[in-house]
Amino acid sequence: MATMNISLPDDLKAFVDAQVAEHAYGSSSEYLRELIRKQRDAEKLRNMLLDGFNSGPAEPVTEDTFRQMRKELREHLSR
Repeated sequence: MATMNISLPDDLKAFVDAQVAEHAYGSSSEYLRELIRKQRDAEKLRNMLLDGFNSGPAEPVTEDTFRQMRKELREHLSR
C-alpha cells in the first residue's frame, strides 16, 4: 500500500477527527479512504450516466424486446 502525507488546517483536522469519532472509523486514514472511494464511485456513476445520455435517442421497449432478450439469454446459457 502506498503512503500519502497531507497537511490540513487545524479546523479541517478537527473536523476529520470528529468524523472518525462520530462514525467509529478506526483512523483518519480509514475515513479518508472511504471519502475517496465514494468520490471514485460517484465519478464512475456520472460517467456511466453520461455514456447513456450520449448514446443516442432511446428506443421503445416492447414485449418483443423482452422476448428477444430471453431468447438471447437462453442461447447464451446453452453454450
